[in-house]
Amino acid sequence: MDKRDSILAATRIAPASPLRAEISVPSDKSLSHRAALVSLLAEHPVTIRNYLPAEDTLATLNAISTFGARVERKEITVQITGAGMKNIPEPSNVIDASNSGTLIRIILGIAAGLGRFSCFTGDASLRGRPMGRVVQPLREMGAEIVGVGGGEMLPIAVLENGGGLRGSEHVLPVASAQVKSCLLFAGLFADGVVSVTEPGRSRDHTERLLQACSVMVGIEEMSSGGRKVSVEPPGSLRVPGEIEIPGDFSSAAFWIAAALVVPGSEVLVRKVGLNPTRTRFLDILRGMGADLEIRGAGEDAIGEPVGEVVARHSPLKATTVNPEDVPGAVDELPLLALLGAFAEGETVVRGAEELRVKETDRIQAVCEEFRKVGVEIEERPDGFTVTGDPDRGIRGGRASSRGDHRIGMGLAVAGLASKEGVEVEDLEAASVSYPGFLRDLASISCR
Repeated sequence: MDKRDSILAATRIAPASPLRAEISVPSDKSLSHRAALVSLLAEHPVTIRNYLPAEDTLATLNAISTFGARVERKEITVQITGAGMKNIPEPSNVIDASNSGTLIRIILGIAAGLGRFSCFTGDASLRGRPMGRVVQPLREMGAEIVGVGGGEMLPIAVLENGGGLRGSEHVLPVASAQVKSCLLFAGLFADGVVSVTEPGRSRDHTERLLQACSVMVGIEEMSSGGRKVSVEPPGSLRVPGEIEIPGDFSSAAFWIAAALVVPGSEVLVRKVGLNPTRTRFLDILRGMGADLEIRGAGEDAIGEPVGEVVARHSPLKATTVNPEDVPGAVDELPLLALLGAFAEGETVVRGAEELRVKETDRIQAVCEEFRKVGVEIEERPDGFTVTGDPDRGIRGGRASSRGDHRIGMGLAVAGLASKEGVEVEDLEAASVSYPGFLRDLASISCR
């Protein structure tokens, strides 16, 4: 791997020989966010081990500091002395959520519950993402919120009204872990039960963590395939004194995909989170014929499944991803642009409109950028279609991450499996969720 001229701001990823590696991936980003946010509400110090030191999650530490938590970080160990649920001071500064949709949506729920004046912003990408999906239900619970476009966009301010949110029931039109988590965190401060019903099952890290904090969490599986989650306001949180964050499955997915498409490869990912609401991607891959193995699976102290994943090079066949598959694999779906190119037949992704409101319009960006490196891919309103040919694979070329970490890393993996190599513009965007990506890329490909 060699760095191109800085004016070009591109990194060339050359075709790789067989990948034979054992690797540990960065800590789970979703769990790092939630562990820090729940520690803000704790009444005693909490030590978080293996915390992800990425841009998004460091923004969360800054945010809770602004809300009065004392944060001491040494590399990947963080000790947080929270302010409890009743004595959190009014923030003395604007809270910058940077690029993190998870942070801004969950902390808006906390801020609404506290009822302290607080103002929030983010980077240009986050300021363009929709916030009405959390603002409107929070208003229905009694929060007073103003912002750009009537609260549809950042910057947003929560006005001081002393909290006092009402218990309520919410029915979401689309399964969303961020929206659900926002409302469940807000529900910790309500005057009665708060419930959220989703048409499908989104990732359940918040439910598991709140249960580990002795919150009464009700879970009801609906006959329609939906899921109703409710919380009873606890008065105070009994947050575990120590929380260890497992490896991020969404980061592991890139090395799993690389092993499947680079001939002769076998890659083992150590101690990675295997929460079933996050690993639908593995089911999709098995349906494509992937040779995958799970080793040593078990639950950790906060109820999260953890284990090892082994992936081996496999002949792949095309598949169809349906709307019910999307919530459990939403961050990994762009990798199907790569995998579909090596699969026999036509791979179709449907029901993934949520990808259009990520860091970029990921549907449009994936189609346009992967097409530049030789993937035969067509955009759909709710996804994309890839026409695969294992013999043709991916030619190579030059494409851009567009500042989206997952697109950049996906293009880098495409370079490993390509015939001519791939030049990725702004691959540094990977640092949002995977600060050591370039180092691990060099290690796994023996560069």
